[in-house]
Amino acid sequence: MPIAYTPIGRTRHDGASQVIEIDPIYRPGLIGLDTFSHINVIWHADRDELPSEAPLVLPAPYRGAPDQLGLFATRTPIRPNSVCLSVAPLAGVDVDAGLVRLFWIDCEDDTPVLDIKPYHPSSDRVEAPKMPDWCANWPKSLETSDRFDWDSVFIF
Repeated sequence: MPIAYTPIGRTRHDGASQVIEIDPIYRPGLIGLDTFSHINVIWHADRDELPSEAPLVLPAPYRGAPDQLGLFATRTPIRPNSVCLSVAPLAGVDVDAGLVRLFWIDCEDDTPVLDIKPYHPSSDRVEAPKMPDWCANWPKSLETSDRFDWDSVFIF
């Protein structure tokens, strides 16, 4: 049975400004979102040239990683369903205009957004996550991630 998703809006990147423009019908759902510092954004990777089937084993996309990694051990947007998740720091919300302003999000301009959920530390944060040795030197939080030299990690 096919599954169909209806985007609630699209991302807009304008230089330093990043926003999600919410379709008018969904704008009332933004009420109260401005009281959170971060949101979970579920988006559709619609630009990647997807093979007829997403490869399940990939060459390592990270320096220091094993030579091959299973698809589900990576954050590649080329997935069986091209559904992606980003935690984004919230800069502001304009309910009437349908604008969710972000400090940063890791998707391209004009990306379809499928859903937004508030970030709750009680259900979204893990105090002591286990990470493989090959990424042990990666940032321990979103707040320190922007100062990390990601170019030294990614191979693509």
